[in-house]
Amino acid sequence: MDFTFTDDQHRFRESVRTFLDGECAPDRLRALWETESGRSPELWLALAEMGILGLTVPETHGGLGLDEIDLVLVLEEIGRAALAAPVLETVAVGVPLLAETGSNDLAERWLPAVASGLAILTVGLAATRFVGDAHVADLLLLEHDGELHAVPRADVTLAREPANDPAARLFRVDWHPSPATRIAAGADARRLLDAALDRASLAAAAELLGIAQRLIDLAARYAGQREQFGRPIGSFQAVKHMLASVQVQTEFARPVVYRAAWTVARGTDPAARAVAVSHAKAAASEAAVQAAKTALQVHGAIGYTWEVDLHVWMKRAWALDVAWGTRLWHRARVGRAILDADAPAPSFGFSAT
Repeated sequence: MDFTFTDDQHRFRESVRTFLDGECAPDRLRALWETESGRSPELWLALAEMGILGLTVPETHGGLGLDEIDLVLVLEEIGRAALAAPVLETVAVGVPLLAETGSNDLAERWLPAVASGLAILTVGLAATRFVGDAHVADLLLLEHDGELHAVPRADVTLAREPANDPAARLFRVDWHPSPATRIAAGADARRLLDAALDRASLAAAAELLGIAQRLIDLAARYAGQREQFGRPIGSFQAVKHMLASVQVQTEFARPVVYRAAWTVARGTDPAARAVAVSHAKAAASEAAVQAAKTALQVHGAIGYTWEVDLHVWMKRAWALDVAWGTRLWHRARVGRAILDADAPAPSFGFSAT
């Protein structure tokens, strides 16, 4: 089985990196924190022009018709740039969820608008207490008592919740479910909602990879500039070992996330998908949190200050670590699959028994 990415996928990733490097300078990110919405409509339209917003939208609705294998590298770059935009909620989760409901009316109304940058989707699942970017979303896909509902923003009441990440916009959503908003129930809803949680967890894992790498790069750059005893601190063996250790941890997490992307995109067994995704989320979270700790240790006291950009990525790592299932929750899900003798966790044609 070939897990290598194609030349086109690598080229698209490089195009996204170049674009985000120009559009997501730390000063611009900080400026967005001070705005009421925390989001840039102009940047959202630019993402549409790049093809990012239409990546998972079916070709019949004006998108590129691609899948998680193509998306995972883009999400990694979004984490690296600390992009403040609901790409995870809209592109990684909302679009596939809406496309798979079988509601042609909803798909025809919303998916072309998403691809062109004229609409934003967000998702609220039972596993998450608050809904991200509900204030800018045009349509909210919400779970209620095992059912899936599609609710326009005009029909909800929002209360903003505090967040450690200055870029995050989290909301408690008050709304009234009805037969008019219900788009799936019973086994169909459970299947759709389980897949949505796995896609969200995978997307968070991919962003955490990019965050971890950016934190390592920031720490390595600072270690080459900061001097003690007349030498850059990066020349000290203890600092080298710290940075090398977290780089290895990140490199070990990367293929786990890529494998999970393949399983979500091409796999047919929900149990195998759940195990692969939870493994990826736990591994990427661990790498990003450790990268944040190491980067802070390398920077020393100055790393705690508001003026240093390090906290942009540290706080994003801490926020995504607990989003869409904590490390403990995902490890427990993997553990249950492995230890359940009646249904061992399948993996690429072989299992534990």
